[in-house]
Amino acid sequence: MAVGVDSARLPGDDGVPTPINTPNAGDARVKNIHIAAAQFEGRNGDKEYNLTVMASLVQKAAAQGAQVVSFHEVCIPNYSFMRRSSREQLLEFAEPVPDGPSTQRLMDLSSAHGVAVLAGLVEVDGDRLYNTYVCVDGDRFVARHRKIHAFINPHISCGNEFSTFDLRGWCCSILTCYDNNLPENVREVALMGADMVFMPHVTCCLDWGIPGAGEVDRNVWERRYEDPVTCRFEFTGLKARAWLMKWLPARAYDNGIYVVFSNPIGVDDDQVRNGNAMIIDPYGDIIAECHTLGDDVVVGLCAPDKFEKALGRAFIAARRPQIYRKLLEAPEKEPVIDPGWDMGA
Repeated sequence: MAVGVDSARLPGDDGVPTPINTPNAGDARVKNIHIAAAQFEGRNGDKEYNLTVMASLVQKAAAQGAQVVSFHEVCIPNYSFMRRSSREQLLEFAEPVPDGPSTQRLMDLSSAHGVAVLAGLVEVDGDRLYNTYVCVDGDRFVARHRKIHAFINPHISCGNEFSTFDLRGWCCSILTCYDNNLPENVREVALMGADMVFMPHVTCCLDWGIPGAGEVDRNVWERRYEDPVTCRFEFTGLKARAWLMKWLPARAYDNGIYVVFSNPIGVDDDQVRNGNAMIIDPYGDIIAECHTLGDDVVVGLCAPDKFEKALGRAFIAARRPQIYRKLLEAPEKEPVIDPGWDMGA
């Protein structure tokens, strides 16, 4: 699947190195904030069930002091089963944003518990469909991100915009799943001032053909209570968490940002996911992570004082973008989004 992606012009082309744009870093008005990352086992096409589970997790997170709760990619209708969906079938699950019923439900949920909520769905806008992630805070629609590198279904279009937004006094951004595989994308939103990037995923336990990778047998998940050791071994090894550790903390460390990673757990269509929802600080250290073999939420304290000594901030300030010509060159061929696994569509 080939797609075109618009890229914003990077600063510094005038020959003068440009310092990092971090308007919130060191700002006394920015306070510590408790962020929750959730994981749950969804049901294909069952929005009511999925939203009900999400409501229970928001309530649980709020009871633990969370001010923001983040769910995984396309969590409202579920995601992976859409790789076999026709356009007509996708339209059955698609909704306008922000006026659709699911976004309104999220606003009601947010208002009821006093926490901001981020979640994913399929958006319809005119004749286009998008993998969209939304942020609401009470009755306020805060932001949306249309996945830039969409691939699950040819009827879903790629978004073409990066953005930042204010959430409870923090400058935040969203990058969805494959968007985070390209370090340029994370660097771009960091340059735009993002201090925290929400990274909703549906990933891991896939047959990538790389050493140690592969799917997890469904029987391992079904027997997780009788044999938790085997299930944890699969979920923490190279099929899942160990692969994430090769690159996910680096996105936080290299850019001096907080990363909020969310991912489903359990049966996902005909595959299994590992969860491991987590929050990573600007040093690349995990400050909170879900280890439960089931639906759960984890809450981490994010403190702005960590930005002061984050080496990623120094790296960005040392950039010389005026000599990075290759980064800005248009490729000879259209970009190809290759997830690296057989989707079996």
